Formats: sequence, structure tokens, C-alpha cells
Amino acid sequence: MAGLQLDRVRKVYDNGQVAVDGATFDIADGELMVLVGPSGCGKSTLLRMIAGLEEITSGTLRIGDRVVNDVAPKDRDIAMVFQSYALYPHMTVAENLAFGLKLRGLPRAEVERRVGEAAAMLGLQDMLGKKPREMSGGQRQRVALGRALVREPAVFLLDEPLSNLDAKLRHSTRTEIARLHQRLGATMVYVTHDQVEAMTLGQRIVVLDAGKVQQIDTPMALYERPANLFVAGFLGSPAMNVLEGELQAVEGLRLVLDRQGQVPLPGAEVPPSWLGRRVALGVRPEHLLPAEEGLQARVDVVEAVGSEAYLHLDFGGRPLVSRLPPQALPEAGSTLRLRADPAHLHFFDPVGGARLAA
Repeated sequence: MAGLQLDRVRKVYDNGQVAVDGATFDIADGELMVLVGPSGCGKSTLLRMIAGLEEITSGTLRIGDRVVNDVAPKDRDIAMVFQSYALYPHMTVAENLAFGLKLRGLPRAEVERRVGEAAAMLGLQDMLGKKPREMSGGQRQRVALGRALVREPAVFLLDEPLSNLDAKLRHSTRTEIARLHQRLGATMVYVTHDQVEAMTLGQRIVVLDAGKVQQIDTPMALYERPANLFVAGFLGSPAMNVLEGELQAVEGLRLVLDRQGQVPLPGAEVPPSWLGRRVALGVRPEHLLPAEEGLQARVDVVEAVGSEAYLHLDFGGRPLVSRLPPQALPEAGSTLRLRADPAHLHFFDPVGGARLAA
């Protein structure tokens, strides 16, 4: 296996569009790194540059100790799993798994060993004689994973491999990928637009937007301490509540909103220099809870999903969401007082979006 190093990697197309703008980060040997962001953020382009399918405009890419900017894809010792399964329909599972190895001229015994090990690892032993049309989407995706696995590459690249599966299959296949990584200790780079996939799979996550790296950290560090408003809003479902206004100390700390209304912040502390300053206040739905005193909002919609419930609220024309455990829930149309947990408040610069450090 091998690690990767990206140093100011940039991709600019002929029409001047900047797809990736100065990406700099390391991926450790054996790490599962997830690239996540909305459509058009540059994550798939970045993965394709690592694979050698897109030319690097500037910057340096290393796999292990070797600079691979000008190395052909077949010589980079990588294996890629695409969004589409790209299986040969006329071949059996065993033939699909073995095809690339046979092209490379490996001895028959070695091909059989690798195919057998991959099939056992992915639970495909009973399907080796089947053709893709006889298999479910999840099974076909496992074959696509197996085809990469038999190559025993230095780096695995996975480009939204679960996006064609239904919710149940996405969950089970995601678990298989996590187990596979633990078993192999392989270096994996995984691209997705799904923040749940990113949070559950990645040992670390690279969050991208408009071609720029916004933040790199562990899943819980990103969730608990987002670097800016984009990361705060992108990671988390439902998204973080954000209200903009001026911090004032009038009968305790409160956020006075631009339009009518204010948010009392009992128990919260901020530096004295922040008083009178405009901020964007972020509160996760699970930290906006019913209380005897606090902001008053109207309940628009109640979503009870079994283990928890989401209250969609109207606070003076501003939407808010509260996440509650299953209990006696308010009815739609009723009013409710809520209090933001002072231990879990996030303050951002409303202009640039950067997190404010106390």
C-alpha cells in the first residue's frame, strides 16, 4: 500500500473554468479518506487526477515516494471503482474478476488465487458462475469492488460507487466497504455527495466547495467544530439552524435579529469585544430544545420517524428545525418555546462565513 500527497494541485480547463483550486493535503498509508461536497465542487475531478484520467494543470501529486503527474494511469498502481458497475455482460462473475489479471499475463494459479480470495471476502463464492443480468444491483457492485480488489493495488479509488443503489442496499454495501477497509488496511479515496456516507465511512473527510478545500478533519470534529458556514450547513441532517443578528448584553446575552425578534442566550458566554458585533449564530437541531423560557416559534410540521422526531418551526418568518426524542409531541399550529444549549453554540462571521474563535 502507499500514501498520497497533493501539493497545490490545480485543474483549469481550456475555457478557463477552475475545477480544482490548489488542493493540498496528505492521505496516510492505509487511510480511508472521503472527498465530499455538492455537485460541481471538484471532488470527482480531483479523484480523476489521482487516477491519471485528468491532466494536472499545476501542482504535484505523489503516490508513495513517486511523483506521478506524468505517469500513465496503468502505471500508477491504482484501482478504480466507478458509479456504473461497468461489468462485461457476456462474462460470468469469475471471468469479470479475472479479466484484468489475464490481460496482465499473470499465471493461471495466481489468477485463481486472487479471484478466490476476493470472492470469499465479498461473499461471492456462490455467484462465480452467474452473469451480471442474473444479479441484483448490490451484488453487481460487489463484483465491481472485487475486480479492483484482485489487482492488489497501492491505492483504491471509489467514485460514488453506491449512488445507483436503493437506501437499504446503500447501507449494507457501505458496511461491506468499511469492513473491507478494516480487513485490508488499504489506502482508499472515496468520493460522494452524500454526507451520511462521508460521516460513516471516512476516517477523515475533505469538504470541497467550488473547487476549494473548505476543511479537512475527522467526521465528528467537522460536525462539532465546522470551520465556516458552508461546512456547518453541508454536514448534518437536518442542517444546522443559522440566525443572523447583533450580539447584545441586555438582561443577559441575546442575539437581536435584523428583522423583528431576538434570541435569548442564557448561560452562553462570549468575549466582551463581540458585544455589538454582527454574527451568524449556528445551532444544531438536537441542541434547540423545548424550555420554559426562550424564543417562541410556531410548529409547522411534525415528522416522527420512530427513534426521533423533527419539528419544523416558523420563528418570525425564519425556518428552524428541532430534533427531539420520541415523546409527547406538540401539534402542528401550536406555539413552542425553545432554548439553545449554551454549550453547543457556533458563531460565524456573516460576511466571509469563517468561524469566530473566542
